[in-house]
Order: sequence, then C-alpha cells, then structure tokens
Amino acid sequence: MRIVELILDEESELGIEAISVVESPAIEEDFVALKSQEFKLAEIDGERRILMGALLIPNKPIYRQNGEDEYYIYFSKETVLKASQMYLMNSKQNNSTLEHKYELEGLSLVESWIVEDKVHDKSVKYGMDLPLGSWVGSVKVNNDKIWNEFVKTGKVKGFSIEGYFADKMERPKEAIDEGLSKEDLQVQEIIDIIKNYDNEK
Repeated sequence: MRIVELILDEESELGIEAISVVESPAIEEDFVALKSQEFKLAEIDGERRILMGALLIPNKPIYRQNGEDEYYIYFSKETVLKASQMYLMNSKQNNSTLEHKYELEGLSLVESWIVEDKVHDKSVKYGMDLPLGSWVGSVKVNNDKIWNEFVKTGKVKGFSIEGYFADKMERPKEAIDEGLSKEDLQVQEIIDIIKNYDNEK
C-alpha cells in the first residue's frame, strides 16, 4: 500500500483552515478536557472549558480510502511545524467545526506549541505520550451547546484538522516546468480527502 507525504507551500495561502472537534480523530489521539481543579486553582469555581490535545503528529501513517484506492498519508516534522505557524499567522485560531460538517462559534485556539521534550513538555503533565515534533493545542470552548451536549457527554473525543495540502511524491515535475500555478499543482484527490474526512468513515 502506498504512503503519501503531504506538504504545505509557505508562499501560498493554503494550509489548515479549521480545527474540528470529532468523535474519531484521524490521528487517534483523544483530547483532555481540562478543569480548574487540574490546575489546582482553588479560587476558581467550575470548569475552565478548555480542551487540550494533539492537532498533528509527525510521521504517523493515517489510513485513507478514496473509492477502491487505499493508501496512507503522513506529515513530516517540518510540515507539522509550518502548519502550526501558518495557522496562527493567517489568523485562523477562531475557525472551528463539528465533525467537519458544521461551522462553530465560540471555540478558539488559545494555546499552541510543538512538543520538544518527552519529559518536561506540558502535555506529559496531562497524561499524553506524544512524539517529538507533535503539534498540541488548547481550545477554549465558549459554546454552551458544544460543551454540554458534545464534550461532557463524550460525543467528541479529539481534534481533527482540515485544510489544503499538496502531495509531495505525486506533484508532477513536468507541470512545474510548464509554468502552471501552484494551485494547479495541488493534488485535488488529497485535498478532498482532507476536507471531507468525516464522509469516509
């Protein structure tokens, strides 16, 4: 079965468009719902309504299927880092969806970092064992319906990114020589798979 590396083009405006809260994250890592007592802030009552979890994990094969075509995709550490930076540089931190279908209001990425230490990283404190180079984020949920009906009930368990990527291995070299635009060089099949992940479950 073939394995396809997906990449970002720093010169284009393409990249991650939104963070989706989903029941079955493709990266197979659930988020942690953080409560105030987990930070031992006795003076704060109630829940902080923050979800923390992996957004992208480098070099993790993710199974995809498009019709009869089966393959794996993955992201390098370099691409994960670029994606995390471009997401914030392009002011996308308030873009969120539910199961890649419904746009949501009131969810914001309030913290974002790359795991650089397997012992002292903040994610370790919350029981996550993530590879070096993983992109981790904390999302503040100021949406009562999502928090009460989806997070607290366990209907959503993790994050799944949605956006636009190019296929590094199958990007046609001759097309570059012919002077086609970067948009023309995107592999539409891969874009559709990333954008419509929930339709393939």
